[in-house]
Amino acid sequence: MGTVDGKLNDVSMLGSVRNFAETAQFEQMFKDGMGMVEEAASYLDGEGRDHAKTLSRKGALAYAAESMRLTTRLMQVASWLLVQRAVARNEMTVTEARTQRYRLGAKELCYARPIEGADELPHPLADMIARSRRLYARVDRLDKMMHGDASEVEPKTAVARQLSKIESAFRQMKAEDRLH
Repeated sequence: MGTVDGKLNDVSMLGSVRNFAETAQFEQMFKDGMGMVEEAASYLDGEGRDHAKTLSRKGALAYAAESMRLTTRLMQVASWLLVQRAVARNEMTVTEARTQRYRLGAKELCYARPIEGADELPHPLADMIARSRRLYARVDRLDKMMHGDASEVEPKTAVARQLSKIESAFRQMKAEDRLH
């Protein structure tokens, strides 16, 4: 691949992105990613609601936080996959795809450790979370290989701010429980 100042140029990146997006590996990743989006939506809208009602207060907070992280992680993966496909179909340039706007985002949120109470999560949700973490990490590695390491510091997202508030409330609740 050609480089300019140590960075891959668009000509070589274009071939790399197009070639990857046309592989069976990409198609399987695309299918898996989109399938997980549908699976999570179905679970969280159906059976997951029933499961959430049976959790303790600590478990319910973890359910809210971790389901938000799950959907964020999956939306980031789905967006990234769609961008790669758009480049392969000449609907978008590699230069556009390499901008921060189209890169895999929300890393701070998506890689954050599970909050306290996550051990109470229903098995179907815990399983989806684990699989989404592996898929997100895989896409992150591919993104870095194909487009380089993002140099900009990612701004804190609205979801990350909300999760921080949930974690703060959880710490306060834990402190109150110690007083009783």
